[in-house]
Amino acid sequence: MLRQTVQQLVVKTHGRGFYEVTGNVQAEVSKAEVQTGLATLQVQHTSASLLIQENADPEVRRDFERFFARLVPDGDSIFRHTSEGEDDMPAHIRSALTATNLSIPIVNGRLTLGTWQGIYLWEHRTSPHTRRIALHLLGE
Repeated sequence: MLRQTVQQLVVKTHGRGFYEVTGNVQAEVSKAEVQTGLATLQVQHTSASLLIQENADPEVRRDFERFFARLVPDGDSIFRHTSEGEDDMPAHIRSALTATNLSIPIVNGRLTLGTWQGIYLWEHRTSPHTRRIALHLLGE
């Protein structure tokens, strides 16, 4: 029987960086008892994003931070939207260049992630925030 559920994941960040939510998402899949279906995630903010990325070597995530610091530096004089600080507009651009939603198939009650893949909320602001992710599960 096809079923669906919508949940909200809350992630408290302590500034810019990656926050793994794989376990939280898998727990909701298990709780909903979806064996075959689809998990759709949507971050409900314009200065954070979602990524599926390597979860083995933390240097990968630090390399992402270094690359984006070069690509979209805080305090760049090109930006006029700075109402919340020098990281305000760069955070919006980082979000636009990455993803704000993900869809992941569910097979045998498990997210179909590869061996070294994890689901991350990527906080683009330098100060702490409470971020919300809508999670829609559809399946049987």
